[in-house]
Amino acid sequence: MNPDLSKLQPYPFEKLAQLKAAVTPPAGLPHIALSIGEPQHPSPAFVQQAMIDNISRLENYPTTKGLPELSSTIANWLQRRFTLETIDPVTQVIPVNGTREAIFAFTQAAVDRSQPDALVVSPNPFYQIYEGAAYLAGATPYFLPCLAANNFHPDYKAVPADVWERCQLLFLCSPGNPTGAVLSFEQFAELIELADRHNFILASDECYSEIYVDGKEAPMGLLEACARMGRHDYKNCVVFHSLSKRSNLPGLRSGFIAGDAALLKPFLLYRTYHGCAMPLQTQLASIAAWNDEQHVAENRDLYTQKFRAVLDILSPVLPVQQTDASFYLWVETPINEETFAQQLFAQQNVTVLPGSYLSRTVNDINPGKNRVRMALVAGVDECIEAAQRIRAFVESL
Repeated sequence: MNPDLSKLQPYPFEKLAQLKAAVTPPAGLPHIALSIGEPQHPSPAFVQQAMIDNISRLENYPTTKGLPELSSTIANWLQRRFTLETIDPVTQVIPVNGTREAIFAFTQAAVDRSQPDALVVSPNPFYQIYEGAAYLAGATPYFLPCLAANNFHPDYKAVPADVWERCQLLFLCSPGNPTGAVLSFEQFAELIELADRHNFILASDECYSEIYVDGKEAPMGLLEACARMGRHDYKNCVVFHSLSKRSNLPGLRSGFIAGDAALLKPFLLYRTYHGCAMPLQTQLASIAAWNDEQHVAENRDLYTQKFRAVLDILSPVLPVQQTDASFYLWVETPINEETFAQQLFAQQNVTVLPGSYLSRTVNDINPGKNRVRMALVAGVDECIEAAQRIRAFVESL
């Protein structure tokens, strides 16, 4: 077997399961999970109907490139959402089976194994696929801490020049998981110029872009920054988007990659051999989802209600703040984060994720130390109940 498999760490939720196995929660309290970023809002009925209406398409093989109608729908959505002057659905868009699949696969296609000491640079904490994809592509992940002192953004100016020279791929996550931090135009522009100077790829994971509190500005995307700079070829830049969070459709496994046609052409060849074409009924349901914004606005409204209620309950006992976007709270804990998560489960039957499980220790610093991630994915009433239990737990410490 591939020896690089031995470099993969247990997934965060495997660690969490082991942590919880050592205690028993109270039987009289129903379990509330704030640990996994799986939206619990109902999926749109019209998307379900589109799947039903097209179930006969199971008889047909899908193509790797997907239906032209889906790529055109995605391109039109990108133009509307990010004010793009142009994007070619034929050469600059590829539908994918969710961002996890696409991020992993793109990394395999992007890393040049013939170059010695290749690096894939990632924020820390991070979505765990970035690390696994780097190792299995024959590269080494290089982690940049996202600390409160820098508004939970990496300090790119502090990165040594030799790291940029070895960097082949830089992962961005905006809005960030788990911090919710959003990159500004100025930050995107600096990174685009850096990628030009050192000839590496910017890969922006933007799957939380549509989850932001009402009244706040919609998060900017990498392609939008390119367009503002007049870079309509999106050189060295790709973005990943998904219907999972935007439309409460994690089980649909539908998203896309878009950007530099010079990168997507060889990636399409890779995908042809990889064998990951999206089923036709899924593509047609995806068209329906991307074409509708009303359900997205209603979704945001629910998250806004939850954030306001939960912050009101928790702020007297925890230093908790509204994140820029996403549905996470990145909460500083008064005790060790593993102990906090374990004892919260034992006493209140509420599950949160220790921040250290999403991070790596580099130079004796783990950005997730004494933090937990709370995913406000349950219903409004459940999130309020969870917040009340968390407050009771903190007050008992």
